[in-house]
Amino acid sequence: MSTTEERLAAEKRMKYERVGLDAVDDRLGSSGFIQKALDKIFPDHWSFMVGEIAMYCFVVLLITGVYLALYYVPSAADVVYHPTPGHGYMPLAGQHMSEAYQSVLNISFNVRAGLVMRQMHHWAAVVFMAAIAFHLCRIFFTGAFRRPRETNWVIGLLLLLSVMLEGFSGYSLPDDLLSGTGLRVVFSIVESIPFIGTWLAFDLWGSQFPGSSLIPRLFVVHEFLFPLAIIGLLTAHLMLIWRQKHTDFPGPGKTETNIRGSRLWPQYAIKSGALLMIIFGVLGALGGLFQINAIWLYGPYNPYTVSAGAQPDWYVGWLDGSVRLWPHWEFRSFGHEIANPFFPGVLVPGIVFTIMFAWPQIDRLIYKDHVAHNLLDRPRDKPFRTAVGVGALAFFTDLTFASGTDLLGNDLHMPFERLIEILQYGVFVAPLVAGAIAYKTCQALQRTDAHPIMKPVGGILIRTADGAYHTLGDEHGAHGDHDGHGHAVDDHDGNGHAAAHDDDGNGSADGNGHAAEEVDEPAAGAAISGPDPSGS
Repeated sequence: MSTTEERLAAEKRMKYERVGLDAVDDRLGSSGFIQKALDKIFPDHWSFMVGEIAMYCFVVLLITGVYLALYYVPSAADVVYHPTPGHGYMPLAGQHMSEAYQSVLNISFNVRAGLVMRQMHHWAAVVFMAAIAFHLCRIFFTGAFRRPRETNWVIGLLLLLSVMLEGFSGYSLPDDLLSGTGLRVVFSIVESIPFIGTWLAFDLWGSQFPGSSLIPRLFVVHEFLFPLAIIGLLTAHLMLIWRQKHTDFPGPGKTETNIRGSRLWPQYAIKSGALLMIIFGVLGALGGLFQINAIWLYGPYNPYTVSAGAQPDWYVGWLDGSVRLWPHWEFRSFGHEIANPFFPGVLVPGIVFTIMFAWPQIDRLIYKDHVAHNLLDRPRDKPFRTAVGVGALAFFTDLTFASGTDLLGNDLHMPFERLIEILQYGVFVAPLVAGAIAYKTCQALQRTDAHPIMKPVGGILIRTADGAYHTLGDEHGAHGDHDGHGHAVDDHDGNGHAAAHDDDGNGSADGNGHAAEEVDEPAAGAAISGPDPSGS
């Protein structure tokens, strides 16, 4: 129990704090923005949290990346490795290697928590990419890229490309045998570009492969260029989400002009903060318990050595698979040659990403849909779009399998050439079969209207005036639209100003304790201020 002096001291501190905050608000007018921000509504569906998983993985990458950068030496200078017993990897003693490779060995074996940080960094990159890929799939299959969110779809794809390049550049920094083999493949692809390939490869590497300039340049790109690009794209993405608000799945009480869910403070902030702690914990456990990218087993890179069973990280495996499956075609005409690696390494990815960038316009032409949308589609409601998406996933899966043909051939006791032939047919057959199955499945689901989960998992906890807790269930939600239990409603007036208040029986709560945020109803064909393509 506090004393009189303690209460007086607390009141004095509150007075000074109030004066300081009032002075800041008088000059910046921040209280209105903060109040509006805290009243922001976020949908409750679990899939909207996947974008936050990606964002929190990026935070882990920044923290661990700064730690690793303190000890990494970006140099290709040749050194001889002389570890001391208990402070290094003795099987490599006396071996020639680059300073970059030696520094990564020192991080792994000599730096306190260095190996945990290395592996946590690598795991975070893998999960980061997986979350972005899943996030984009959710956007595609639910039609969250439609008007007015085409710009955020483009930003998401640019973010995907930036993260892929950032991951590959970081994967190449240790200068081990595995990453060096990958760089040799990339050098060949760049060199195969007609007219400019030779010049471009020489400019990037600074000389003939492997050169001595690429490692320092990759370090600058990995530590500064791509992180700044990712931060900029994430900022633009979140600004558009804030401006356009979120999309949501159809449901009771949900319309094109409102958003129902949890307010930023305190419900969503608590949920998001808990997710942050889970992500940190899981990545820390992965980094400490599950080995990944053990470069000491591969050894330092030598241009005349290629390791068997070399595969890149999964997110660029499909590119490696494309190179392996492409036929032995080359074209020579008018004194110029278009080398074989150009087609699978440049042309195929170029076509794939061109279609992806143009998909909002393609989808608009297919369905003749030119109006703005805030409610999402169920994948079954657009069978053709779903079939295209499933077919694309089958295409990428086949190419990813192709990046591991040497390992698969050994495990399946199958000749390498036969496996390549099967996967070459699979590039065409697998998307058609998978797309047809998805199309028929969507039609069947439309007829039966079956759904694995008909109502949300869990419930809403309510605290009563006497301090007790209970969960809002069907018996409460049946008449909850106007039950006056203090459900929050966030209305937008005609000027776009939010007025947050508790439901007093005349408001519009959803009966489950969820908040609702109204948005202006668009005219036909007009852009509106509504939810975001990603809903992250």
